[in-house]
Amino acid sequence: MNDTTSPSRPPLPDHLSIDARSPHHVAAVFEHDIGIHFNGKERFDVVEYCISEGWVKVPSGKTLDRKGNPLLIKLKGQVEAFYK
Repeated sequence: MNDTTSPSRPPLPDHLSIDARSPHHVAAVFEHDIGIHFNGKERFDVVEYCISEGWVKVPSGKTLDRKGNPLLIKLKGQVEAFYK
């Protein structure tokens, strides 16, 4: 997509996670609406992505791990992040 950023929007990182405990969480990015295109289709359930390595992590249904967090699966393909 088009990665033009205005002065009020920070640049989108290569690796981003919505989990605040992750070292890849950037709070300033989440002040704006962002979208993810995965293999040409927009995904709304992405928890973490890496553009350079070409993967996204999404929840695996309603399955939870032992700490009560959603169990994530890694899908590989073409990843594009953009501001809406």
